[in-house]
Amino acid sequence: MRAVSGNSAGHPLLAILSETIAVARASDRGDLVGRLETLAGKVRDPRRRIVVAGLGNQGKSQFVNALINQDVCAVGDDVTTTVTTVLAHAVEQRAALVVAGGDGEISRVAVGFAEAGGVTGRAPEAQGRPVLRVEIEMPNRLLADGLVVVDTPGVGTHGSTSGAGVLGNVPAADAVLLLTDASTELTDPEVEFLRQVRELCPAVAVLLTKVDLYPHWRQVFDANQIHLRDAGIEVPIIPVSALLRTHAMRLQDEQLGRESGFGLVFQFLREQVVARDQAEVARTVALDISSAAEHLALALGSELVALRDPERGAAAIRELRAAKTAAEQLHRRTAVWQQTLGDGVTDLAGDVDHDLRNRLRTISHEAEEWIDDHDPGRHWESIEEWLTTQVGTAVGDNLLWTRNRAVKLAEQVATHFTELGTVDLPDVREALDGNTSRAGSCTLADLEPDLGFGHKILVGVRGSYGGVVMVGLMGTMAGMALVNPLSLGAGLLLGGKAFRDDKQARLAKRRSDAKVSVRRYVDDVAFHTGKETKDRLHRIHRLLRDHFTAVAERTLRSLDDSLRAAQEAANLESTHRTQRATELERRLHVVAQLRRHADAMLGIEGARGQALAARPPQPEPGSFPAIRVAVDRTGPAPS
Repeated sequence: MRAVSGNSAGHPLLAILSETIAVARASDRGDLVGRLETLAGKVRDPRRRIVVAGLGNQGKSQFVNALINQDVCAVGDDVTTTVTTVLAHAVEQRAALVVAGGDGEISRVAVGFAEAGGVTGRAPEAQGRPVLRVEIEMPNRLLADGLVVVDTPGVGTHGSTSGAGVLGNVPAADAVLLLTDASTELTDPEVEFLRQVRELCPAVAVLLTKVDLYPHWRQVFDANQIHLRDAGIEVPIIPVSALLRTHAMRLQDEQLGRESGFGLVFQFLREQVVARDQAEVARTVALDISSAAEHLALALGSELVALRDPERGAAAIRELRAAKTAAEQLHRRTAVWQQTLGDGVTDLAGDVDHDLRNRLRTISHEAEEWIDDHDPGRHWESIEEWLTTQVGTAVGDNLLWTRNRAVKLAEQVATHFTELGTVDLPDVREALDGNTSRAGSCTLADLEPDLGFGHKILVGVRGSYGGVVMVGLMGTMAGMALVNPLSLGAGLLLGGKAFRDDKQARLAKRRSDAKVSVRRYVDDVAFHTGKETKDRLHRIHRLLRDHFTAVAERTLRSLDDSLRAAQEAANLESTHRTQRATELERRLHVVAQLRRHADAMLGIEGARGQALAARPPQPEPGSFPAIRVAVDRTGPAPS
């Protein structure tokens, strides 16, 4: 039995989509055919992105290797994953770096498959260009089911992508697995990052890793549940052990497979990702088929009425002319809703930029105030960790705010289409995801290290030398030796003063350098994030423009076809009326059946989605190693 089923062969949705496409093609509705064929392509290739995220050294790469049962990602005690790695299925194994050029173009550079898992941002193959991600393709049973696993760098680790860069992968994800090891409870940065992820992705789970190493993992499990409940975050927590999973797959040991806890991970993916995605796809298919059926029935019904009852046909023609006039007016008023859209995007760009700069400015002021009260040389690593976390949170909140404002803008533009009835809104999440994450690669520069003990002695001796010589020379005039108690005392006083002055000067220099480093880091983040935000808003603009343009054009096309068909039917010779009416009745019967199927699908999948949402999987941790959870009954899930 497959761990996660993603096979779309023989999918029942394809049959009804094919039938709808055939009817639309017979009616010469190429616009509907294109939209339905795009949807059919998604049904045939239901790839689902699973993003694995978390702080550094939480066992993410080891978990990914155990999940797919293949050693691909580099594993070590130090930071090993510094570039986002995307794992997908292919007949032959290959790997490539996705790099950004100076002109904004994205290109791929082939790399060796064996070295791909440990690639860094300074790979020689990139030739100095920023490495956006590593794409690895290989034959793998689990990935062949349609899963695409994304291994992200640790959030907050030195020299790696920050939470903002990792968060950029979330909008396009179907599920996010946040890993935290069982050594400690969830930290505030993890909870904050989880809050942002939860707003961007519909399926999120916390994986408590390395439960085989820490006997007290149950206490950590319970404490994490309390932390999430206090934060108002409802996500399942799943205890897992990648090491036991690896041994279970190597030995084909069913007991170890249960003890690893991966059975619940696959249950989460099946119920909260695959099943939920299938329900959403079925709902989308049903809505599109229902919409297509309405457009097709309008033309067919108008022509049939004109054939069967000329008087009613004349009335229908008058109604269609009025409706077409209204649709043409709406189409001519394209400039109105596009002006609303353009003004809204312009305002949104200004507001988003101001919001981001205000957040970063507040963080920068807090950092500088802290630097003024402390010695940054002694706490520079703590400052870097705090600053990286705060900036990542600010950029993430700015992304969430952009999403919310974009949804409101779409609703505002939709008010111009009230004459057409209820208009569906596009999913702006697909426009939030980008190809770059350069803001996440910004790092805080290191401070110059403090002077050693020998150098401090030298500063004191150099300062005391003048005091000894000056007072000693004055003593020689009184018949005293050059080095005497008075000259030594003066040397100690002046040496101590020189040491204190040098210490204060170097502290002031470290504070000044620290402030400059903080400002440069914040400016770099603002610069790169500003570029990504502009690209994101351009994608949102194009998405909304194309969506509402297509709505207006489909409506106008349907009314125009209906009016032309009704007018042609009114002038049709009587000898052909019966034959044409019979053909129209047959096609209307097919359209009516499609509409009934769509309505039935909406009812069934809606009930199924509510049932899935009502029972998210929750582990029942017992005495380890026997974790009492629902797992595959056939032993360890195959990769």
